[in-house]
Amino acid sequence: MGPFPVLALQTTHARCQPMVLPSVFAVVLGMGLAGFMLNPLHLRTLVVVLRTGSFAEAARQLGYTGSAVSQQMATLERAVKMSLFERDAHGIRPTPSAGFLAEKAQEVLAAFGVFEDEVRAMSEGSVGRVRLGSFPTASRKLLPLALSDFVQSHQKVTIELDEGEPDKLVPLLLDRELDLALVYHYDLVPHAWPKALKSTPLLTEELMLLLPGGHRLEGRDISLAELREETWVSSGARTAGARSLRRACAVAGFEPDVNFRSDDYDVIRGFVRSGLGIALIPALGHKETGDICTAQIVDFQVRRHVLALYPRTTVNPAVEGAVQALEAAARASAHATPGVHGV
Repeated sequence: MGPFPVLALQTTHARCQPMVLPSVFAVVLGMGLAGFMLNPLHLRTLVVVLRTGSFAEAARQLGYTGSAVSQQMATLERAVKMSLFERDAHGIRPTPSAGFLAEKAQEVLAAFGVFEDEVRAMSEGSVGRVRLGSFPTASRKLLPLALSDFVQSHQKVTIELDEGEPDKLVPLLLDRELDLALVYHYDLVPHAWPKALKSTPLLTEELMLLLPGGHRLEGRDISLAELREETWVSSGARTAGARSLRRACAVAGFEPDVNFRSDDYDVIRGFVRSGLGIALIPALGHKETGDICTAQIVDFQVRRHVLALYPRTTVNPAVEGAVQALEAAARASAHATPGVHGV
């Protein structure tokens, strides 16, 4: 009888190398051999029987009865359609087939042990991957710290990042193309996350009023109505930030005069720096520079809220660890960044 062919098995963990296993392993996993299925427990018992030289001693080491060991070997013989032992009144003698099968079984059982360890690690969230979505500001301000901590404690978990606004990321979560996403919503803008998704609040941000250096309102406490004559720089007209601005100004009795729009906060700051307008941006998007000043709007309490969103029935155990890392990064950001508050 020639050697068994081999089967290449690729685990689901992206960093694991393919394991080349004897085809008996395919049988153990349920592919079957001549209508039977090999049981890894029977293979392990066979190895012990050949090592100890008797059913009785193998039974003692394995914690079985001698009858149970004998029955296991009889079942194994039927499965492989070969005689594995010569039996007589004085004991048993393994056949060459038993020796060959035991040798191959040791390879299979060792590989199966590795496989069990990897499955256990995946179930505990220490091996696998997390497909993460994030909006740009969070990618710059939260993810570096969160992912640095996460990869230190989950060295065998791969992170895959996809960037976009919430209206792009939420459908990807629902389609299970993402495991976790960082999203946001603004006060004054109605929102409802799909019931299939669960949210974990991370932080809230004040909206910072940016003024060109030397502006007449620099450093003052003002009301929103005092800005009715100003030219504004804002994000895109359909964004939650722009809608929140329009609704807040409407409450104050005016429509903001928006001449410039960009979804890039660096661009918005550039327009403000050049004296082309004023702007309201979330605290995470603000950088303190000498050529841009701020003022406090005393009657403006609108906030942006940042949260982690993921399927309620998530099947990825590593998501829990990723959410914990994001919560820790959010607490650190709230401590270090003006206008950012923990939850």
